[in-house]
Amino acid sequence: MTTTAQTKVGKPKSAEMHPGPGFRLRTGVPRPDPDMVAGFGEFDTPEISDLMNRLYTISSQIKGLTDDGLRILGPACTVKVYPGDNLAVHKCLDIAERGDVVVVDAGGSPMNAVLGDLISTKARHRGITGFVIDGLIRDLPAIRELGDFAVFARGVTPIGPLHRGPGEVNYPISCGGIVVHSGDIIVGDLNGVVVVPQDMAADILRRLRLRVEAESDYKEAVARGEFSNAWVDTLLENAGVQIEDAGAHSNHGAPQPD
Repeated sequence: MTTTAQTKVGKPKSAEMHPGPGFRLRTGVPRPDPDMVAGFGEFDTPEISDLMNRLYTISSQIKGLTDDGLRILGPACTVKVYPGDNLAVHKCLDIAERGDVVVVDAGGSPMNAVLGDLISTKARHRGITGFVIDGLIRDLPAIRELGDFAVFARGVTPIGPLHRGPGEVNYPISCGGIVVHSGDIIVGDLNGVVVVPQDMAADILRRLRLRVEAESDYKEAVARGEFSNAWVDTLLENAGVQIEDAGAHSNHGAPQPD
């Protein structure tokens, strides 16, 4: 009697890693002038956000988790990971330049952390300024003990990451609802994080500096109580607001004559 041998299949093709989009690294990306980057350190994020018409501010759910006094400032080294995996975050330490801010798109995952104290310590030794992560971190007490290393993220979990890939470094990502390109300038403080597109940065910095004197005069006048809200009435009137004086229409609740 003849039997036919059966061949058993192994790992499905869908489980393989593929080169190209989703699994690639980019080195030598253009960086903005260091003096221009430093110039943004003169301003708080609300001032910068205002000049970009409030459209380049990362979601407020991504907050500074280290010391409140720590700011973050530098060109972006962008990283995209599969949620819960941080192989590309480890590799970015060999690609990011001193002074960079590593911005990680972890898809806002509420599961695994993609950063902990060991990789933060390594990054600090490499001269990286800090991290902005659209996802979670862990080992927060140990990260805080570093003292001068800023980390912004959605929150904390004890669940650690995997190290399998895929991932990308220095390609466009989405972080907290904002598209970030490598080389964009990242500014973060207690108010939140803004992204300054690299090709607009010089003009934005110039206009910020031009506003300083006028803003200073305005704030000093407000502090002295020398201000008028007439501009509010003008806007309301032009928009057709309806004003009603409730006291002019009813004496309800008032004592009635005998």
